[in-house]
Amino acid sequence: MPNIKSVKKDVIKSRKNHERNVAAKSAAKTFVKKARIAIDTHAPEAEIREAIRLACKTLDKTAERGIIHKNQAARRKSRLMKRFNKMMQQAGL
Repeated sequence: MPNIKSVKKDVIKSRKNHERNVAAKSAAKTFVKKARIAIDTHAPEAEIREAIRLACKTLDKTAERGIIHKNQAARRKSRLMKRFNKMMQQAGL
């Protein structure tokens, strides 16, 4: 532990921020996983769309806060939509 008071405060703050960031990343992963499961199990379309909407919303929030990079959020959303569109094409044929 550091001796300087301001550095001690910085350590405490960085630990709190780290915990918050880990929680946000975990939440984003959870929502993406739920959306993937909904797509893969051929759930009703409304349920899938809602799961994707929540996943995209969570990814956008984490990217906006700087927890993940904006390109990473875009990539994850793109992969989700690609999977959804592929499933919709297969169901349509």
